Amino acid sequence: MSERMQRNQLVIDEFRSTGGVVGGDFEGVPLLLLTTVGARSGQPRTMPVTYLRDGDRLVVFAANGGRESRPGWYHNLLADPAAGVEVGTETYEVTATEIEGVERERLWDRQLEHTPYFAGFQERAGRRIPVVALTRTVG
Repeated sequence: MSERMQRNQLVIDEFRSTGGVVGGDFEGVPLLLLTTVGARSGQPRTMPVTYLRDGDRLVVFAANGGRESRPGWYHNLLADPAAGVEVGTETYEVTATEIEGVERERLWDRQLEHTPYFAGFQERAGRRIPVVALTRTVG
């Protein structure tokens, strides 16, 4: 397991053992656990992801820490938009939709108000960071 995967697993374990409260680099940052199905492997993949609430939706940003490549969870959601989230102590299914245009800019600007360092992520990445809405699946 890579060092990055080990760090993510530590965050996931802390999240689950404390009801969604995480310290360290994520202290005070809204964090959810996103479980997607691996596009190539078909296996469940869980990642800690920062998010923004927008009404009933949770909005996530495929920043990947400012890396040139998009995060694996984003590619997984393109292949299969059905996913699971854990927020605090609540777990439920969602459907992902990429947000474009004016709505994307509105959500991006709101995220920058809370986490201005995301602007640096976009600059370092040299790409437009996708914005994805997660809507609770009914039924």
